[in-house]
Amino acid sequence: MDAKTISADLSVSPQITSADIQAIKSAGFRSVICNRPDGEGADQPSFEEIEIAAKAAGLETRYLPITAGRVRDEDADDFRTALRELPGPVFAFCRTGTRSATLWSLAQAKSLPISDILAATKAAGYDMNGVARRIANGGKTPTDTGDATFDVVIVGAGAGGISVASSLRNRKPDLNIALIDPADIHYYQPGWTMVGGGVFDASVTARTMGTLIPQGVHWIKSAVAAFEPDNNAVILDGCRVVKYGRLIVTPGLKLDWGRIEGLVETLGRNGVTSNYRYDLASYTWELVQNLREGRAIFSQPPMPIKCAGAPQKAMYLSADAWLRRGVLANIDIQFNNAGGVLFGVKDYVPALESYIRKYGVTTNFFHNLIAIDGPGKIATFAVNRPNEAATTVTTEFDMIHVVPPQVAPDFIRVSPLADAAGWVDVDQASLRHKTYDNIWSLGDVMNAPNAKTAAAARMQAPVVAENVADDIDGKSPTAIYNGYGSCPLTVERGKIVLAEFGYGGALLPSFPRFVIDGTKPSRMAWLLKEKLLPPVYWKGMLRGKEWMVKPEKVSAKVS
Repeated sequence: MDAKTISADLSVSPQITSADIQAIKSAGFRSVICNRPDGEGADQPSFEEIEIAAKAAGLETRYLPITAGRVRDEDADDFRTALRELPGPVFAFCRTGTRSATLWSLAQAKSLPISDILAATKAAGYDMNGVARRIANGGKTPTDTGDATFDVVIVGAGAGGISVASSLRNRKPDLNIALIDPADIHYYQPGWTMVGGGVFDASVTARTMGTLIPQGVHWIKSAVAAFEPDNNAVILDGCRVVKYGRLIVTPGLKLDWGRIEGLVETLGRNGVTSNYRYDLASYTWELVQNLREGRAIFSQPPMPIKCAGAPQKAMYLSADAWLRRGVLANIDIQFNNAGGVLFGVKDYVPALESYIRKYGVTTNFFHNLIAIDGPGKIATFAVNRPNEAATTVTTEFDMIHVVPPQVAPDFIRVSPLADAAGWVDVDQASLRHKTYDNIWSLGDVMNAPNAKTAAAARMQAPVVAENVADDIDGKSPTAIYNGYGSCPLTVERGKIVLAEFGYGGALLPSFPRFVIDGTKPSRMAWLLKEKLLPPVYWKGMLRGKEWMVKPEKVSAKVS
C-alpha cells in the first residue's frame, strides 16, 4: 500500500491487492474506491477480490472504473457523489493513482481555486497542470503546445516498445526518444505457459521496468489518454501533452475478461484459471497437480488473440502431467474452440492431432465460452456451427482454463489511428500508418494479418526502426515485414511443435529441417523454448540485438 494524502477526506494509491486491505483498515480508512477497470493489466486482481476482503474488514467499497485517460465530467460528478456518500476518510486507487487524483481535481473545480487543487495534488506527487489547462479551456485539453517535445515518441513499453526503442537508438544514437508506459513491471508473457505447466516459476517472467528502458531513452511513467495526430500530440493521464516528430504505437491489446458473464468473480478460485494472467498461471499448475479425476475444459475465444496456440499449450502440458501421474484415464479433457480448426496453418495440424488422440481429448469446435458459474462449476458455450441454428450448451467442469476475448485498448479503439475494428491501421509491409505518414505501429495492437506473438514483435521491431530511420533521413521506407510469427506448441514436457509462418500461412522456418523440423514434435525445439529464448528475449531482443531478424530490404517505395 502506498497511500498519498490529497485532502483530509481522501488519499490515493497505485494498484492494491486484497492483502493490502488490512493495512488500509489499520491506517484509519473507512471506504475504498476502485477507479481501475477490471482486466486492464496482466497482473491485476479483480475488483471482486478487493471487495470481498474489504467487506470482511468492515470497509465500504465503490466501483467507479475509468478507462485510462478518459475522465469525463460525469465521472468527476460520480466521484464527488461517492466522496459525499461514503464514510471517510476514503482510499481511492487505480493503476498509478493518477486517475483518482484527476477525478478529485475535476470534482473540486467548482469549489476550490485551481491553485489549491494544484498544491494539494503536487504535495501528493501528482502533476495536475494539464487538468488545470483543461478546466481553463472549457473541458478540452489544448494541444497546440506541449509539456514536452521529442523526436520520437513510443507508446507502450512491452516487448515491441522496448525492442523498437533499442533498435532505433542503435541506428540513431542522437535521437531524443520518449517511451510512455505507466507499468512498474515488465513481463515475459511467453513464459506463462511454462509457469502453468510447472516448468518455470512465475517470478522469472517479471522484471522491473526501470532496469529495461534503454539508456538515453526518456521514460514517461503515465497512461495515454488520447491522440491528436493532426497536431502531432499525445494526451496523457492528467491531461498533460507530449508532442512528437514521429510516433510509434505499440501498447499491446486488452484482455476483455468482463465479456464472459461471471468470469471476473470466479477467476483464481473454484477451479477457474488462465495462463493469460501472471498471478493465475501458478494456479493452473496447482489445479493440474490436484486433479485426479473429473472434467477439465480448455477454452479458446474467437480470433484475434495473442498467441493462438496458448490455449492448446496449456491443455497439452496439463494432459502430459496427468499421463505421467497415471490419472489421465480418469480425466475427461474437452477443448472448446470458437473457431473451426485445431490450428490455422494446416502443415502443423497432423502432429497436433496425434496428441489429441494420445491424450483422449474431445474437440468441440464452434463453441465460444459466454458465461461461467464458478461455485456451481458450470460453463455455458454459444454454439455457432455453419449452416446450423445457433444454440447454447452448458457443461459441468472440475477445472477450466479460460482464454478471455481480446480487443484493442480503449484509448486506441476510439482514436483516429484505428480501423473499423479498433486496431491501428497500418500497411502490412512497412507497418506505417495508412493515413498519418509519421506514425508506425507494431505488436498486438496493429491490424496486419499476422499472428499476435512475441516472436512477431521481435521481427517487426527492426523493420519499424529501419523505416523510421529512413524517414528521418528523407528516404522512403526500405524494410518490409513478411508476416513472420512463431508459436512453440508445447505438446508434452520435453517436446515442442515449432510453428513458424508468415502471411497466408507460408512456412518460414528459422532452422534447417535436419536441426528442427517444425512440423514434428522436437526435443531441440523444447530446449530452444526452455533454455535459449528467455535470455534471447531479455539480453537480445530488448537490447536491440537483431539476431536472425535483420529486416528484408526493397529498393522500391513501400507505401
